[in-house]
Amino acid sequence: MSSKYQSTPVQTTGMPKGIPYIIGNEFAERFSFYGMKGILVVFMTKYLLDSSGNDAFMGEARAKEVYHLFTAAAYFFPILGALLSDIVLGKYLTIITLSLGYCVGHACLAAMDVPITTSIFEPETWLFIGMGAIAIGAGGIKPCVSAHVGDQFGLKNQHLVSKTFSWFYFSINVGASTSMILTPLLLKNYGPWLAFGLPGVLMALATVFFWMGRKVFVHIPPGGVEKFKQESFSSEGMRSVLNLIPLFLIFIAMFWAIFDQAGSAWVLQAQDMDRQFLGFEWLEAQVQAVNPVLILILIPVFAYGIYPFLGRFFKVTPLRKIGIGLFLCAGAFAISAWIQMRIDAGETPSIGWQFLAYVVLTSAEVLVSITGLEFAYTQAPKKMKSFIMGIFFLGVSLGNLFAAAVNHYIQNEDGTVSLEGADYYWFFTKVMLAVAVIYLVYSRYYKGGYFVQGDDDGSPEESAAA
Repeated sequence: MSSKYQSTPVQTTGMPKGIPYIIGNEFAERFSFYGMKGILVVFMTKYLLDSSGNDAFMGEARAKEVYHLFTAAAYFFPILGALLSDIVLGKYLTIITLSLGYCVGHACLAAMDVPITTSIFEPETWLFIGMGAIAIGAGGIKPCVSAHVGDQFGLKNQHLVSKTFSWFYFSINVGASTSMILTPLLLKNYGPWLAFGLPGVLMALATVFFWMGRKVFVHIPPGGVEKFKQESFSSEGMRSVLNLIPLFLIFIAMFWAIFDQAGSAWVLQAQDMDRQFLGFEWLEAQVQAVNPVLILILIPVFAYGIYPFLGRFFKVTPLRKIGIGLFLCAGAFAISAWIQMRIDAGETPSIGWQFLAYVVLTSAEVLVSITGLEFAYTQAPKKMKSFIMGIFFLGVSLGNLFAAAVNHYIQNEDGTVSLEGADYYWFFTKVMLAVAVIYLVYSRYYKGGYFVQGDDDGSPEESAAA
């Protein structure tokens, strides 16, 4: 790879040429992923049939469990994709290879609605095969794409890394918002074959677009097993991993346990609300589109308004951003708990209250997720970029495993649940609040390094100030 393509960043102060291809790919890939993920709970509770065409709907707790297990799998495979990338294939070949399996997964989901295929497997079997293939594909490429962004930069243009990660996240949410509005309508009006099929087409386009940028990308070659072991067990590598494990696998993991319930518990909650709002009758799954739309608004608001304002009173560091975000996350779920209390009392509250919860939750996402992505990259030694990104995404997996486990154990044999109504929401709110308080202690003692491509000497002092 290094003999055929550029293996070191071009020494320029401008934006790298490969960035538009990565951002374009990310838009289409995220449309694909969030389009199918956004309708999963509604599909499982309202549309899932058996091979004879009879209802095979899942209960709400079971559907939430399956949804979070799928999300957990999708964010577990990043660690394996990172190892494949850093040791064997490099980021580019890993992304291209696993994207093909990703496309197959979407085809399996679309096949649930085709009679000739349902005679081979039950629709639920196609569902799990498709989700498995997508989890491997989406998960495997995720840390590689994020790290591939950072690889395009050298010492002279590293000041553009933060801005580029914001645009990277911006493209994610343009794709997500578009798909979350469109796919619920396709599911309602045309059925699963098109609702799941269109995201598959976008995934194929994403793969082609990424391939088109191969000649202008910076391709960092894989380090091999020995190089990976050397760097992983070096003082810098061990320091990075040990410092980041509590941050990513405990504190940020709990953030994701709360955040990803916007696609499960909040969707089901929206069914019992007055969804006539802002001149529209919202489908319950469409409400999720509020999050990516708000991201598009809040990224510049935070970057050019809130952060400079807070900077007048204290240094706005990545660790402080994350801490504020954790408390906001608890506040967002407290709002949803209050909404559920009104529903339990027999009222039909306006979906506008859930919009308010999304404003708070999305603010937390800007503070925790965007900051965490950049922090993961800068804290990783040169040959460990994808691996550290994999640990970051493993936190998403653990958070969703926690949510899935809770939904599994609250199911009673008679079909009832032991955490019912508002109690469910208050449980997660209290857990998130406790984790946020503990984080305040952890963050005071964090020490790490600061690494970009072209700079092999991490500076603990810079990171400690972070």
